[in-house]
Amino acid sequence: MTSHLRRLTAGFLLFAAEFAVTLAVGLLGVAGFLALGRAVLAQSAAAFDARAFHWARHLLGENTGGWVQGVTFLASRNWIAGLALLLIGYFLVLRRHRWYSLLVPVVALGSITLNLLLKSTYQRARPLLPLVSASGLSFPSGHAMISASFYGLLIYLAQTHIRRHPVLRRGLTALLVVLILLIGLTRVYLRVHYASDVLAGFAAGLVWLVVAIPLLQKIEQAVKRRSRIGAQLPEKQPE
Repeated sequence: MTSHLRRLTAGFLLFAAEFAVTLAVGLLGVAGFLALGRAVLAQSAAAFDARAFHWARHLLGENTGGWVQGVTFLASRNWIAGLALLLIGYFLVLRRHRWYSLLVPVVALGSITLNLLLKSTYQRARPLLPLVSASGLSFPSGHAMISASFYGLLIYLAQTHIRRHPVLRRGLTALLVVLILLIGLTRVYLRVHYASDVLAGFAAGLVWLVVAIPLLQKIEQAVKRRSRIGAQLPEKQPE
């Protein structure tokens, strides 16, 4: 009995800790996005955005070659769509895990859809004199939002699937975090987004990820529970 109670207590504490962290991250993300959105609407972020352009040029240098555009391409819709299809195929065919095969498109497509809705709400024009061609509205950055949600999903998968190899798990997580930050930095460097666009994209992408994963987990648990109940019910005899 004592051992059973100890396991229940440990499970409850783990659930409470995960819930508290998830709630805190979600609330901070929402608060950060709303604060940036208010600053954009009030046009009080101009000085910060101007300094960020100079800081990005100073940090990355003048002659960066093609690697900057290569990094920013890693959050393009075509690239993310290809990666998403590979992940769906891996989980659906090789791992036979239907939930993860559903989680990938929900996170990717939901992030893109939400980004378009937010852009249409704030209606912010892109910066002048971009270094590469870019179309559409600016706030929040689609590349930043998609990278935060999709590569954030990869971080979640690494944390949940590579438990036996902590060095690999930590190294992959660090690499993905650096990639997300670099994608945001390149958008500012290329002058296709303001820094406030990028920060808002990170916040919105993180919030979407925090919402999507627990929501789909609840749906999966409900479906499995109904399936078990249905399997336990006696079959109706023909009259």
